[in-house]
Amino acid sequence: MVRTLLVRGLLVGLLAGFVAGGFAFVFGEPHLDAAIALEEGAAPAAAHAHDHDHDHGDEAALGRPVQKAGLFLATGLYGVAVGGVFALVFAGLRGRVGPRSDGGLALAAAGTAFGAVILVPFLKYPANPPAVGDPATINQRTLLYVVMILVGLAATAAAVATARRVTTGPWARGTWAAGVFLVPVVAAWWLLPGFDEVPEGFPATLLWEFRLSSLGTQLVFWAAFGVLFGRLSDRAARRPAVAG
Repeated sequence: MVRTLLVRGLLVGLLAGFVAGGFAFVFGEPHLDAAIALEEGAAPAAAHAHDHDHDHGDEAALGRPVQKAGLFLATGLYGVAVGGVFALVFAGLRGRVGPRSDGGLALAAAGTAFGAVILVPFLKYPANPPAVGDPATINQRTLLYVVMILVGLAATAAAVATARRVTTGPWARGTWAAGVFLVPVVAAWWLLPGFDEVPEGFPATLLWEFRLSSLGTQLVFWAAFGVLFGRLSDRAARRPAVAG
């Protein structure tokens, strides 16, 4: 059973990755092109005095067709990796927590994963386009982003455990679970440092359109993955009954 779920997760992840890649290509790439154009336009006129910056701009300009061509490869590989992990977690959760139907559990697990792994860190440290962010802080920002992912996962695990122990009704169960989830998340949002590294004059509209398209790509991926994985799981669960 685990092998079947793993193969299903890998294939569905690949397909969902291609779907998300299509969304990113249509809605994200134009904003990325605009941000790169601004980054290159902000380079000093005396380019010979800033050889490294100048070379970086040339590489970005020459590399964009290759990057666009490789977008679907990147999202496909991302989907395969996520799909494999999701399938193993799904196998562990199946019949223990969440909805009893495989389709319902897949949708619930995908939505929970999106909230914990994507939305929680995004609200604190949203994605930045080129020309936004100090290169000197990239390691610190990456580490803090990972910390927020861990906080989201820990808060989710605590909320699920709380929901399983509360037996006084669905409203009380949901209230306790939401409170247990929000307390560490809000505390992390408040305690961890923020970064305001948007250069002066960078268009606010472009910044938020880029960030929304980045979040939208993840939302499309997890929605497609949850629906496809759930549909295939429900179909597989019904197959023995139909055969008999």
